Amino acid sequence: MRILLTAFEPFGGDAENASREAVLRLAERDVPGVDLAVGILPVAFATAPTRLRALVDEHAPDAVLAIGEAGGRAVVTPERQGRNRIDARIPDEAGDQPRDVAIDDGPELRAATLDVDALVAAIRDAGVRAEASEDAGGFVCNRIAVEVAGLPVPAAFVHVPAVRSIGVAGVGRETDAVAGVATALTFDDLATAIGACVASAAGQVAAD
Repeated sequence: MRILLTAFEPFGGDAENASREAVLRLAERDVPGVDLAVGILPVAFATAPTRLRALVDEHAPDAVLAIGEAGGRAVVTPERQGRNRIDARIPDEAGDQPRDVAIDDGPELRAATLDVDALVAAIRDAGVRAEASEDAGGFVCNRIAVEVAGLPVPAAFVHVPAVRSIGVAGVGRETDAVAGVATALTFDDLATAIGACVASAAGQVAAD
């Protein structure tokens, strides 16, 4: 069973991105029965989807979990869907800042193709706080949430709080209205949560 995990590079002047830190920590652990493939995406509207598709082509995974950070959230939040709408309050790393535009001419909502409630339950069972989210924001994370919904394998997008080694994130408004919300979770907690998602995804694929 191969599962592709993606995360994002640091952006907005911050030295860390919680999604990358958590995914790299998880990659050092053993997830029984799962071959983990890991890829890091740029925080850029034009190139992140292309990089994601290239990773899928390269690794031929059985499922995909894309991880991003949300500066205004204190718990792990698997996304039920992506929205066919981009509204960037800040520029991406390439300097692009599309405002209130559709991604394509398809449906407004793109549902995750993994069972999001099962992901939430698995995270909670692992001892980490989690809630399902209905809104992936308007930045690059939402763009990738839409992209994973269209992949040929089961997939979902998961937001983690914007944990930092020291202090709070300087970015976050791209996802939520309030940046730098404090959270009790650590990078290791986030890795545990993502590991639970991986195990849940593997179980869902095996059951199909």
